[in-house]
Amino acid sequence: MSGLAVALITFISTLSANAQQVQPAQEVQPAQAAPPPEAALPAAKDGIRTEATVVVEGEQPGPGLWIVRKGNHDLYILGLISPLPTKMQWQSAQVSRVLAGAQEVIRAPSAGLKVDVGWFKGLLLMPKMLGARNNPDDRKLKDVVSPASYARWQVLKARYIGNDGTVEKWRPLFAAQELYAKAMKHDGLDGSNIITPVINKVIEAHHPAVTVVKEEIVVTDPKPLLKEWSKTTLDDLACFDNTMNQLETEIDAMRARANAWATGDVARLRALPPAYQWEACSNAISEAGIGKRLGFGDAGKRLDTKWMAAVDKALDSNSVTFAMLPLNKMLGANGYLAKLQARGYTVIAPDE
Repeated sequence: MSGLAVALITFISTLSANAQQVQPAQEVQPAQAAPPPEAALPAAKDGIRTEATVVVEGEQPGPGLWIVRKGNHDLYILGLISPLPTKMQWQSAQVSRVLAGAQEVIRAPSAGLKVDVGWFKGLLLMPKMLGARNNPDDRKLKDVVSPASYARWQVLKARYIGNDGTVEKWRPLFAAQELYAKAMKHDGLDGSNIITPVINKVIEAHHPAVTVVKEEIVVTDPKPLLKEWSKTTLDDLACFDNTMNQLETEIDAMRARANAWATGDVARLRALPPAYQWEACSNAISEAGIGKRLGFGDAGKRLDTKWMAAVDKALDSNSVTFAMLPLNKMLGANGYLAKLQARGYTVIAPDE
């Protein structure tokens, strides 16, 4: 898979960096560590506020599960957020017990681009694939973003990336992605998917059926795509600015949200402001001409339809089904839970 494909998946997949409310599992023991009060410390020399929130470590119970019920058929849903504490070891007795008795697991919906070429051909294309991150016409970040944005970038880059000049050639979207990833590592957070590998081990032990809900666009000849991409200007300045704003003002809230998910602290999660949703970054690709031509423009709607169909089938057939969803896709007036209620299913929150 090319660097371009990875970037598209990162910003279009519904796995990305979202968080909302979850509930604690009653079956697990209290968390080993609780975060201290979150009083902010004075600003650092670089002008970025240094926060007092300490990210929890060790075994943590995580949230409880939502239940969607049709008669005596239950769908258990684990809400996912990102980032999570880097040094957390997630242990959920409730999830393990549900998976042990589940007939089916429905994966979180995802969209992505797959470059389907042979190994040797892929090797020959590697220079072009790696160059896909760069701005068209050899422009640098300072040439494509505003002077005010670039001044902010220099401060954040010095703190989280250092003197690496390579990123200065990248499109704002990819520079923002790199900055965010380095900031998460710096601040004890992990933006990768650290929950699914734990789930996979339990699945391997009990062998339920696994349903994958995805929209995958296969490209068998990436040369025209790479050529078009190299000349395409993305509307990604909002992505760049919003990501910097997130790192300038919301790191403490991100730590607190990660702690609350890990420890199952419902009250704290509900009190925290909504997480950054990344729409500006995903739209920069999906709404660009190349994204629409590939079919990413309405990929979200197609995924919603596929996921709902999978749930309807599971609730008709299985006594117990387990699913995972990003919390931002679950909750709210347009979330999956509201849609399932509108279908006549009973939805039970973890604390009900």
